[in-house]
Amino acid sequence: MKFHIAINLERMSAETDMKVVRDHTLEMVQMAEEAGFEIAWAAEHHALEMTIAPNPFQILTWWGEHTETIRLGIGVVNAAYWHPINLAGEAAMLDLLSDGRLEFGIGSGAYQREFDRMKPGLDQRDSWRYMQEMLPVVQALWKGDYAHEGEFWQFPTATSCPKPVQDEVPIWVAARAPITFDYAVEHGCNIMSWPLTMPMAEAETYRQRLDAAIAKHGKGYDGTWSLMRHTAVYDNEDDRKAAMDSIRGVLAQFGNLMMKSGEVVNGFPEPVPLESLEGNARVDPQMLEENLMFGDPDTVIEKLKSYEALGVDAFIYYASMGMDMEQQKRSLQLFIDRVMPAFAEKELVHAG
Repeated sequence: MKFHIAINLERMSAETDMKVVRDHTLEMVQMAEEAGFEIAWAAEHHALEMTIAPNPFQILTWWGEHTETIRLGIGVVNAAYWHPINLAGEAAMLDLLSDGRLEFGIGSGAYQREFDRMKPGLDQRDSWRYMQEMLPVVQALWKGDYAHEGEFWQFPTATSCPKPVQDEVPIWVAARAPITFDYAVEHGCNIMSWPLTMPMAEAETYRQRLDAAIAKHGKGYDGTWSLMRHTAVYDNEDDRKAAMDSIRGVLAQFGNLMMKSGEVVNGFPEPVPLESLEGNARVDPQMLEENLMFGDPDTVIEKLKSYEALGVDAFIYYASMGMDMEQQKRSLQLFIDRVMPAFAEKELVHAG
C-alpha cells in the first residue's frame, strides 16, 4: 500500500497567523516526503478559511520548490470554475516547474454555497457534466492545437502553453457515485474516494462500484484506487480527546456548509451547535473514532490492513481537521515511525 498526504491551509480562528499556517503545511509535506509518501495533495476551495486554496497550483508550485521527490497532486480542481485553456496551462506550468511531478485530479466540487458564488445557477449535483467535458479537452490541449465546440465551452484553435514535461500526466477523478466510477474506468483514470465520516461499509460500496465499472467497461483497467480518511494517531489520552474535539468542531462547520444551516462570517462558517449534533450518527464520538483513521498505532495498522484487503492501492492521510498544529506533527510522526513500517516490511517480503 502506498501513502499520500492531503493537507489544507486551514485557519480555524482569526487569531491564527496565516504565515504560521502556510509554513506548517510545508513542514508536514517535507516530513511526508522524507518518510517516503508518494503524493502530496492540495484541494481547490474559495472564500473559506478552513480550506484556503483559491488556486492549488500556487500551493503545489511552492511545495515543489522546497521538495525533491514527492509528487504534487491537485486533489481536486473543480472543472466548472475554470476555462479549459487556462486550466491546461496552469497544470502544465506546475509540471514544468516541478520537473514532471504533476498528478492531475479533477472533480465536481462539494459545497453548493461555493457554487452559488463561483458558478451561480449551477446545481452542484449537475457539475459532473462539466468535469466530463473538461478532462478530454485539457488532454487535447496538452498534445497540441485543438478547437472545441462543446456544451459548456467553445473556442477556436489553441494549445496549452507550456506543455507538460511528462509524456503522460497521471489523471485522477474524485469518485463516489456509480456514474463517476464508470467514467473513470472507461477513460483509464486513477480514482480517489472519500467516505467522509461513514463506516467501512461505505468504502465497501465504493469497491463494489469500482468492480461493477470494471466489469462493464472491460477487465483491462489498471488504475490506482486511493481512499482518503481524516487521520489522527495518538498514544495518550490528552491527544485522543483533543483529536475528537477538533474533528467534531470541523464537522460542525462542515455541517453548516453542507446543509446551509448557518452564516459564513468573513470566511469562517458558524458551527452548527454541537448539542444539536449529539443525536446525529455522523458526529457521534464513538462512531467517529471507529470510522475515521483514529487510534493508537496498532489500531491504525489494523484499520489500514482492512483497506488493503479491500483492494485499496493508496491511503490518503488527511491531516486537516482543526487539530493543533503541533499535535498534527505528533500524529504524522507516529504514523511514520510506528505505522508505516508494518507495511514496508510486507513489501520487502514480497520483493524477496
